[in-house]
Amino acid sequence: MGKPSGFMEFERETPKRREVATRLHDYQEVYQPFPELKLLEQGARCMDCGVPFCHTGCPLGNIIPDWNDLVYRGNWKEAIRRLHATNNFPEFTGRLCPAPCEEACVLGINAPAVTIKNIENSIIERAFAEGWVVPEPPATRTGKKVAVIGSGPAGLAAAQQLNRAGHWVTVFERADRIGGLLRYGIPEFKMEKNVLDRRLKIMEAEGIVFRTGVNVGVDISGEQLRRDYDVVLLALGSTIPRDLPVPGRELKGVHYAMEFLPLQNRRCEGDKIEDRDFISAAGKHVVIIGGGDTGADCLGTAHRHGCKSVVQLELLPKPPNHRDDTMPWPYWPTVLRTSSAHEEGGARDWSVGTERFTGSNGQVEKLHAVRLEWVNEGGRMQMKKVAGSEFELDADLVLLAMGFLGPQKQGLVEQLGVELDPRSNVKADDSYMTSVPGVFSAGDVRRGQSLIVWAIWEGREAAVGVDKYLMGSSELPTSPQLLGRDVRAGV
Repeated sequence: MGKPSGFMEFERETPKRREVATRLHDYQEVYQPFPELKLLEQGARCMDCGVPFCHTGCPLGNIIPDWNDLVYRGNWKEAIRRLHATNNFPEFTGRLCPAPCEEACVLGINAPAVTIKNIENSIIERAFAEGWVVPEPPATRTGKKVAVIGSGPAGLAAAQQLNRAGHWVTVFERADRIGGLLRYGIPEFKMEKNVLDRRLKIMEAEGIVFRTGVNVGVDISGEQLRRDYDVVLLALGSTIPRDLPVPGRELKGVHYAMEFLPLQNRRCEGDKIEDRDFISAAGKHVVIIGGGDTGADCLGTAHRHGCKSVVQLELLPKPPNHRDDTMPWPYWPTVLRTSSAHEEGGARDWSVGTERFTGSNGQVEKLHAVRLEWVNEGGRMQMKKVAGSEFELDADLVLLAMGFLGPQKQGLVEQLGVELDPRSNVKADDSYMTSVPGVFSAGDVRRGQSLIVWAIWEGREAAVGVDKYLMGSSELPTSPQLLGRDVRAGV
């Protein structure tokens, strides 16, 4: 390593967020630029630890110590080659991934972990600024045609890998723009959409065809798709939201998070949306049910709308502030995490069960809830209502952000006749092929709701399976292969 004592000399530092009072008036990303000298120091904190457990935390197998050291040495061009060797879209993960690699960092055993995520994002931003990220079309074409259904991170990663293998790839998206949840689920203050658009331009220049506004299974049947393409890869995502079937659910003002968030993203894109069609939190008492990232996205958006008050409720108990004996290193710890949206205001409450909604004239006005106690019964945690703990909250707008149950079955999934697993996801074997030969699945549609870094990994691995199916073998890399290869040649 360039600075063997760096982890003892430099403290962990990350980019500062813009002032709350300023950022609440726009949808720009919240983080300020980070000085290059500081970044080199952060790269120097990466230890020569022998066994880099950050690899175990990262599904992509990112070669993290290499590019940390390269940043410290100022060799940015080689750093992006190492980073791109395992990750198609570091500009997405560098902004959106919760960084399980940092939780597995060896330094994190008894000190603040290396700032891997920030270094990753800085490498790709430097690469774009220097013009090093350029289209890489294949030298030859196989003549094989692949249809990728869905344009989220799994579908995009698979498309880019398969295109590099020489296949003709068409990505179908039922929305009017490419990107899936990257486009219409992630708020602009977490990732501005020009970050997505610049990558899509490169992919188009590489020869990938994007078809938007096509609801496959409706506009094009599964039978026609299989007739026109050699392989179909399902990357539909997990899009069925978990509902809350309690009295009053039918009242106006109770919405899924994914009814609320896309509308604001569309306005940020410049789309004209009439006020009568827009779900606004302005001047309202807002209650968000669900304590995860989607709930935090709703929280930050509600702040920017100018809500009167906002509360985020969670069914589970409040997690501890730090790792405890139940979550040893290097495993991902369930600890209390504070996002930029939480920093901006609002309240959080845990161990709360929603009993019903009430209102007048068909409009929600109150949320009625009860405190919960979690007890261990026969080795399983069970929730019980705390007697006499009932309470109510003002609620002009209720947003349900409780996760997703799986992919939409009506339409394409039913038409293709693919087998489902016990959790109603599209089942696939180790090569990512479903029960129907020539039909593959990857990402949330296969594994269930998960992290962006898992989606990209699934897309890359599925591409290997598709390539082998089409050609009998594949030279596309997989994560285990890359850990033992000289990756300077890239992908």
